[in-house]
Amino acid sequence: MNDQHRLTVRLLKMCDLLLVAVSFLLTTIYRVRAERSISLARFLSMRTKISNLLILIFALVVCHLIFTLCGLYDSRRLTGRSREFRDVARATTIFNTFFLALSYVFSIRMVTMQFLAIFWGMTTLMLAASRFALRRIADRVRVHGRDLRYMLILGANPRALEFARHILAKRKLGYRLLGFVDDDWPGAAAVKGAGYEVVSNIAGLAEYLRGNVVDEVAFYLPFGSFYQYSAQAAELCQQHGITMRVHSNFFGLKTAKWRPEEFDGEQYIATYTYSKELWPRTAKRLFDIGVAGGALVCLAPVMILAAIAIKLTSPGPIFFVQERIGLNKRRFKIFKFRTMTPGAEKMRASLEAMNEAGGPNFKMRNDPRVTPVGRILRRSSIDETPQLLNVLVGDMSLVGPRPLPVRDYEGFNQDWQRRRFSVKPGITCLWQVGGRSQLTFEQWMKLDLLYMDEWSMWLDLKILTRTLPAVLRGVGAV
Repeated sequence: MNDQHRLTVRLLKMCDLLLVAVSFLLTTIYRVRAERSISLARFLSMRTKISNLLILIFALVVCHLIFTLCGLYDSRRLTGRSREFRDVARATTIFNTFFLALSYVFSIRMVTMQFLAIFWGMTTLMLAASRFALRRIADRVRVHGRDLRYMLILGANPRALEFARHILAKRKLGYRLLGFVDDDWPGAAAVKGAGYEVVSNIAGLAEYLRGNVVDEVAFYLPFGSFYQYSAQAAELCQQHGITMRVHSNFFGLKTAKWRPEEFDGEQYIATYTYSKELWPRTAKRLFDIGVAGGALVCLAPVMILAAIAIKLTSPGPIFFVQERIGLNKRRFKIFKFRTMTPGAEKMRASLEAMNEAGGPNFKMRNDPRVTPVGRILRRSSIDETPQLLNVLVGDMSLVGPRPLPVRDYEGFNQDWQRRRFSVKPGITCLWQVGGRSQLTFEQWMKLDLLYMDEWSMWLDLKILTRTLPAVLRGVGAV
C-alpha cells in the first residue's frame, strides 16, 4: 500500500464516521419534529451531557472497527457495485444491532425501532452514495492513465490470451499489460499474432522482475506439466512482494466458488458449490425460522381441519412420515399430511408401468392410491404444510431443492445431478414456480442447480412470492 493509497483510506474512514454522525443527528432531528414533544430550537439549545458524549464516541470507535472488519476499506478495484452495496448494508446492519444493544444498556429512550430503521436507511444510503461517487472518480482517473496496475501474464496460451483481452477491454479496472512470459512454442504464435508481446522466456523471469515495474503476475502455465516452473515463479513473486493471481478454474470446475481458508493453522484454498459466507447463511436461517414459525401460527386452523378430515375419511395415521435425502445426503424424516390409503408404498411397484415422470421419481396424475380428501390437499398443497416443522428444526429451508425419497436418489445415474444435495432442501424452489410436474426430470435438476449458482436472499423472496400464485392455480400439482 503506497502513501497515496493510505491517505485515501484515512480520508475515507474519516468521511464514513462523519456521515454516521450526520445520519444520527438528522435522524434525531426528524424524530424530535415528528413527536413534537419539544421544539426543535429548544432541543438544539440543550446541553449535551459528558456521559452521552462519551457513549457517542465509544459508538463511533466500535463503528470504525465493524466497518474495517467488514472489509469496507479493502481495495475495491475488482469489486462490483452490487457487492460493495451489500458489504455496506451488512456493516451498517451489524452496527445498528450493536447500537440497539448499547441503547438498552444505557437506557437511551430516544433510540426506538423506528429511530433505528431511519438511522440504518440514512446511513446505508449515505455511505453507498459516497462510495459510488468515489468509484466514479477513480474510474475517470484510471481511464486517463493514472493509478494503474502493471500486469505480467505467465504463460502464452488461449486462456491467457482471453484473460488479457478481458482486462484490457475494461479500462476502468486500471490495468496496463506489460506482456507475456513463456518459452518459444507453437501456441505462443497466437499471442504474438494478436498483437501482444512475449517479453521474456521462463528462465529470464527473475531478470525481468529485477529491471521492470511489475505490480501483479497472473499465472496461466499448465498446472501439471509446469508445476515446478510455477512454484519457482511464485517464490520469485513472493521475494519481490508482487501480487500473484491464479485462476480458480485450474481443475476445470467452472461453477465452483473458491476462497482462502485457515484449517488447523495451515492456509488452504477451499472450493464450494454454494455461498459459504456466514452472514447470508445466518440471514437465511433467521428468515426461515421467523417465516415458518409465523406460518404455522397462521395456518394452524387449516391444518387442524385437514387433520380432522383425514382422520374421519380414511383409516390410518394423520401424518405421512418418510425418510428423505437432505444436506450432503444426510437422511431425515419428512412430515406431510397423509393423502394416500394405508400401505400405498407397497403398491408402488405394481404401478411403475404407469409412471408419467421421467427419471427416477414417480408421478401419476390419476394415482388410485390417493384418497378424495388427499386429492384436495394435494391440489391446494396443504399436504406440504407440516414441513414447516422440518424447517424449524433445521432439516429443511423454506426455499431449496425438493428433498427426494431414498428410492429416487438411488435411481440417479449422473453425478452432476447430485450436486443439488450440497445445499439444504426446501419446501419450494424454481421447480415449484416453473411448472412442477409438467417439467421433465432433467429440467427439474437443471433448475435446482441454477438456483444454487444464482442464490441470494432476494432470489428466495422472489420464489416465495411466486409460489403462492402457483399453488392457488394448482399448476403441475398431482
